[in-house]
Amino acid sequence: HKEYPMNSDQLKGKWNQIKGEVKQRWGRFTDDEIDKVDGDHDKLVGMIQERYGKTKEEAKREIDSWHI
Repeated sequence: HKEYPMNSDQLKGKWNQIKGEVKQRWGRFTDDEIDKVDGDHDKLVGMIQERYGKTKEEAKREIDSWHI
């Protein structure tokens, strides 16, 4: 299948399918944290910032550059 950059709507819509890939990509997240994100782009941005010490812009770029 073709890969496209991940946007907020795709993140929300595909969340159940991609939770495992989120855990692989950002391995410091617990299963509970991933469940709490529940496909919410802003929550994922905040968790990446907190857990990895990134700026908001860096975290957004990481998500936006992720291809699923």
